[in-house]
Amino acid sequence: MAPSLLAADFLNLEKEIDMLNRSKADWIHLDIMDGVFVPNISFGFAVTDLLKKITRKPLDTHLMIVQPEKFIDEVAATGSTFMNVHYEACSHLHRVVQQIRERGMRPAVTLNPHTPLSVLEEILPELDMVLLMSVNPGFGGQQFIESSVEKVARLKEMIVRRNLSTLIEVDGGVNLETGKKLVEAGADALVAGSYVFNADDPIRTIQALKML
Repeated sequence: MAPSLLAADFLNLEKEIDMLNRSKADWIHLDIMDGVFVPNISFGFAVTDLLKKITRKPLDTHLMIVQPEKFIDEVAATGSTFMNVHYEACSHLHRVVQQIRERGMRPAVTLNPHTPLSVLEEILPELDMVLLMSVNPGFGGQQFIESSVEKVARLKEMIVRRNLSTLIEVDGGVNLETGKKLVEAGADALVAGSYVFNADDPIRTIQALKML
């Protein structure tokens, strides 16, 4: 379970990180947006560099930006465990995946809702994780795209058929209801933002999502 920091209260960020440190969250999901690849801007490396000083959770960094390969060193400097890049943003995806691994991180590739799984056929054995977007990227709090459940199931079949250990992560509109469907379909990790940070008891909400 990976809470998305995008939905956190940035006026009280240290308090929010302390809550995540005390929770059962597996990773902290960082959504970095550039206002070009997606129609929004979030936070940059000035913030992520501060996070590594106070977080005790592995970082799962998701770059929703054009030319993410330009920032591999910066992501590595944050101490991130995973580096997620969009298939749609990389002209030379295999090279980018190699560079991520060479910098000591676990490479992950993200697909937008409209992107078919067939684009992963050649690259899948090289990936530690695939992140499927179950909303259109750029903003939190969007409605879950129901066809994402079947897409997870088809990706799981691809992974099992090829005897791979690639993880499946899903981001967008995740709550206890949609999360249960996704886990049953084969998802290994769930990203949740507003559902966690807007909850009356975020720690209990994280625990409930983790137990799905």
